Amino acid sequence: MSERESSGGVREMLLLVRGASQVVRVAGGGERVKLREAMRDLAVVSGTEDEGVSIAVDMAGRIASVGLDSEVCGAYGGVRWGRVVDVGGGCVVPGLVDAHTHPVWAGDRVHEFALKVSGATYMEVHTAGGGIHYTVQQTRAASEDLLLSLLLPRLQRMVRAGTTLVECKSGYGLDVESELKMLRVLERARPLTPLTISSTFCGAHSVPRGLTAEEATRLVVEEQLPKVVEGRQAWELHVESIDVFCEAGVFDVSQSRRILEAGRKCGLRLNFHADELHALGGAEMGAALGAEAISHLEEISEKGIAGMAQVGSVGVILPTTAHLLRLPPPPARKMIEAGVPVALGSDFNPNAHCLSMPLVMYLACVMLEMSPNEALTAATLHAAHALNRARTHGSIEEGKMADLVVIDAPRWEHLIYQVGGTDHVITHVIKEGKVVHQRPY
Repeated sequence: MSERESSGGVREMLLLVRGASQVVRVAGGGERVKLREAMRDLAVVSGTEDEGVSIAVDMAGRIASVGLDSEVCGAYGGVRWGRVVDVGGGCVVPGLVDAHTHPVWAGDRVHEFALKVSGATYMEVHTAGGGIHYTVQQTRAASEDLLLSLLLPRLQRMVRAGTTLVECKSGYGLDVESELKMLRVLERARPLTPLTISSTFCGAHSVPRGLTAEEATRLVVEEQLPKVVEGRQAWELHVESIDVFCEAGVFDVSQSRRILEAGRKCGLRLNFHADELHALGGAEMGAALGAEAISHLEEISEKGIAGMAQVGSVGVILPTTAHLLRLPPPPARKMIEAGVPVALGSDFNPNAHCLSMPLVMYLACVMLEMSPNEALTAATLHAAHALNRARTHGSIEEGKMADLVVIDAPRWEHLIYQVGGTDHVITHVIKEGKVVHQRPY
């Protein structure tokens, strides 16, 4: 336990959260994944008629204790608290984790929305010069300062909706300098946002105009990736993972494998798009490589599900994209029942302009037949595991970072139930024991 003794000899702790009707731990035994029916067990600590539940946070921003108010306050008698948050009968859940976003870009695509809702497919918009190609053009032309000024408000909106850890991809540059520019913007954002950022190199997000997929594959492997590695070695870039859009008309399975294998040799984790629009066998390929996470999976096969379950690859489900593009929803129920650790992400990008993980959880329940308990596990512990952070994030357990969301309701499910109501429902967002957002009323 990290306590500090003041000059007057008084012990100090960073934060006390007290008076909760429920503290939803999500995990209580150090689990990094909770498979099948275990996804529904949230290890809830409930208050009594006479008292609520408290969480004590030490000076390092880590959870020190969870228990009834009298137990926690009794254990820390005489402690000087840096701050006390009285929940007043509300609930506390872990900080939400968004396992898949593309937040660095310039130029929105609102002009494409009417096309999509009128029936134009993703690839029809893409081949007509819209979609990713349009965003690439705008992002290449933007300065680092402009991209940073656009990114920071997006990250803050994520925080207000309860997100405390987020995966952020590049991918709207598609050439060496533009991809590095995007990754540098993420580095500049780190000290300016309370969010923990997990950075992913996604130079293989699309095939640049004028190139074949084979030429683009060589560009990523022989030019872009070595420069990213140079940046990692110089500690300029804290890039953790590599991504590729494994899809018909983009990078096929063989090309995707080469890109991922090259990233693995450079020490990057594999966290990529597969089987979104066509059943190409991307999940099978990823499982064979031991991919840490695979996203989308609307068209995943039974063999792909079995392969991911066998090696423990996290299936990152993105219901906002399936909803907008009117795709067959990914088979989340089959994946859960087969033992795949299912996580959730917003897929925030110009095509799926969603920054709210509570809305993502709502869509997962309504579209994918996930239970609220499963959706919360997927948006916390499993999403943290997809980002290699489940040892420190994703649940309310002693020793983990005190990333917490306080809900103004007697049951935590109001976070999902009140669709789009996070500004009303969430009263506090706490990051490493510090309040980083507070409802103004």
